Amino acid sequence: MKEFKVLVGTNEDNMSEVLHAALKNDVSPETFSIRCTNRAGMTFPTRYVQIVPISVHGQNYNTSIWHVSFSGIADEVYVEQIRAKHHEHRENVALRQVLKHLRQRRFLTPVHHILAQSGFQLEHPLITSLHESFVLNGDWRRAEELIHDCASVGLLENYRQACQARTRWTRIRGLDADGDVPCRRGGHAMCIDEQAAVIYLFGGWDGQRNLDDFWAYDIFLDAWRLISPATSRDKNGPGPRACHKMVFDAKTGSIYLLGRLGDTDKPELRTRVGHSASGMADASVLNLREGNVEYVGRDPRIPEASASASARMPPPHTVLPSSYTTSLCSEFYRYHTRGLDYGQWDLLAFDTAASGGPPLISDHQMEIDSEAQMIYVFGGRVADAEWEMLKFSGLYSYDIRTSRWKLYNTSDAYASQPSIPPRFGHSMVLDPRSQTLFIFGGQRDEKYLSDMYAFHIPTNTVTELFSNCSSAGGPDPCFTQRAVLDSDTQEIYVFGGLTRAKASAPPALDPDSPYWIYRYERPDVPGRWSRNLADGPAASWPQPRYAHQVVYDSKAKALYMHGGNAGLEGDDPPSDNEGEQRGPAMPDPDAQIVYAAASGSLSGGPVPASSPALAPVADADADMTRLDDFWRLEVIRPTHEEITRRALFEVRKQQFREMCEDAPSIKALTFLQTRVSAVVNHEDAEEAKAFRSLLSAHLLSAFPRGAPQIEEASGVEHEDSPPPRKRSRPSSPTPVVRWEQDPLEEGGSAPSPERFRQRTEMFERLMAFINEDSKQPDQNLVDMLAEDTLVV
Repeated sequence: MKEFKVLVGTNEDNMSEVLHAALKNDVSPETFSIRCTNRAGMTFPTRYVQIVPISVHGQNYNTSIWHVSFSGIADEVYVEQIRAKHHEHRENVALRQVLKHLRQRRFLTPVHHILAQSGFQLEHPLITSLHESFVLNGDWRRAEELIHDCASVGLLENYRQACQARTRWTRIRGLDADGDVPCRRGGHAMCIDEQAAVIYLFGGWDGQRNLDDFWAYDIFLDAWRLISPATSRDKNGPGPRACHKMVFDAKTGSIYLLGRLGDTDKPELRTRVGHSASGMADASVLNLREGNVEYVGRDPRIPEASASASARMPPPHTVLPSSYTTSLCSEFYRYHTRGLDYGQWDLLAFDTAASGGPPLISDHQMEIDSEAQMIYVFGGRVADAEWEMLKFSGLYSYDIRTSRWKLYNTSDAYASQPSIPPRFGHSMVLDPRSQTLFIFGGQRDEKYLSDMYAFHIPTNTVTELFSNCSSAGGPDPCFTQRAVLDSDTQEIYVFGGLTRAKASAPPALDPDSPYWIYRYERPDVPGRWSRNLADGPAASWPQPRYAHQVVYDSKAKALYMHGGNAGLEGDDPPSDNEGEQRGPAMPDPDAQIVYAAASGSLSGGPVPASSPALAPVADADADMTRLDDFWRLEVIRPTHEEITRRALFEVRKQQFREMCEDAPSIKALTFLQTRVSAVVNHEDAEEAKAFRSLLSAHLLSAFPRGAPQIEEASGVEHEDSPPPRKRSRPSSPTPVVRWEQDPLEEGGSAPSPERFRQRTEMFERLMAFINEDSKQPDQNLVDMLAEDTLVV
């Protein structure tokens, strides 16, 4: 057996899929983690297990299972507790659906008796009062008071968070004491100390060389400070590099740095074209050109990190010296921002691979859990002597307390399903509350990825959230995009990056919507993607880019973005370094030999110049628009007052509708122009259109007062009308639900059946503003029926 599914349940007629995996074709035992919670996060018990074979390892094989064993909790007392809780949960779900259905159909007395007998609570008491005031009594003033009360106790908060967010960008122009700022660059690293309100920036690639300058930006003072112009000169300091990562430990005030693409990664080479490559970059370029091999800069269509990686690795047909492999060590650094060792670097490891950690990698991702004192590293392209072979790193954790690395098995497609394909140039963020890593996007081989995974750290469980985010309303396949997470709002903000709408399309920057928000209720359940719209004129927004860096201040709810690459532009954008002298662009001394196929498509790596089907690509690195701009972003959502206003608009729309039917037209028109108009945002096109439509939809369409109304089935025959033709008609069944007045409504002005249905429909619209855990279920019972079978 190769591919299979596992289903479990408490009875044989109601089984749920908990695993879809595949076995290796060997005799080694394999272990799989089985899901034991439902979508609501409730643990469920299991009595029956069904294994469903799907495929075998070869056409000549029959399905065979040699041995299966299960491990879990079998304690009878504990299992009974779980069974009872799960049974109670199912009863609550079913009862809430029934109660909503009965109340919708005006069976108020049964609802009252069930609630009184069971002590069950369908919804928040304020919502019950709102239903009584709005639907049963038509007490509009009381209904509006209750909406204000709901807002004051936070019942509208989830709706506010789910509203379409907008962004407010502010250009930061702070300088250091000498009037300088970090120069233009891409592929650098940043981290933030939220407590001290300081952002740290290190390294990157400026188009000519790797950098090792170290900066700090004070948010309160709006000022940069150059910590070190060259950390390679500092004791134990890191050398120049790009495509590395940094994280800040809030508990100890330490910065951890891992990974690189550095100038030292380029070995002393001797090419097979008959010329020696000197240690001087200019001589190297010259010799290669003399050998009739075009030596070019990185193609603008190749991502910054990918091109930078290739630029520093050996070209094809290269003889590697033995000293080269010793330079490909993965150093691990720590910098102290507090304490007795303030301002000092520590070299924690000369080569992390020697101690069970990742090899030398670039374009990986690194996250830190300061409370647990754990660092997580995933992905990245591996730099070794076999650069032409694409190799990717896996998922590692580093225990700060014990200084030990651990490798997780998340990328083996046979070990468990789903697996996380290795990649580089991706995004990874950590939700410390749920102990979950989110991984999405990036590049594998020549393919840009658009999948998304959640990795639950305590259980080592991988959940595929999306195989294609684009089809779920999210971004196109992307590379070197940046992402941050807000655990309070349970949102992920994604910024920029190169995208490909199709696998065959060249990489491009999306000028219309480079920013996205992913909102989730539970980390292991797919959430919802939405575009992040910007306020203000386009000139006040940062231009689209890739290979930039972002950090997030969760306390101030503000994001900071610096630098990156904006692709090819005719002219350089304005610089914050106005005094910086920028001469003519020089050839990239570390550029790679890049060839384009005759059809115009890019190759994945260096190819021999002797290939007749290939032609050299012109130097384009000098035209790349690297940036040094610095921005602050605030995510804007409607205020609580704005959400209350929208809810009041729904109430007054229903009130106006009934006034058009019952009151004089002039009174209804006055109410529309005053009370309804007061809760309308006339600058919002959709709201203004809905407001204008009220006049024609209700007031103008109402019959004039005193005008005779024609009954469709009056039974009166006119002299000029021909006698009706006699034909047999099937007898109509008597409707079960007639929305007639319930005994509980006696003593008041009960609405007519039609009006009750109108108010119930509007009440359902009001419920969209209320938190899910404080209202009746969103789904209707009749919509859950499929071919006479109840689907829950």
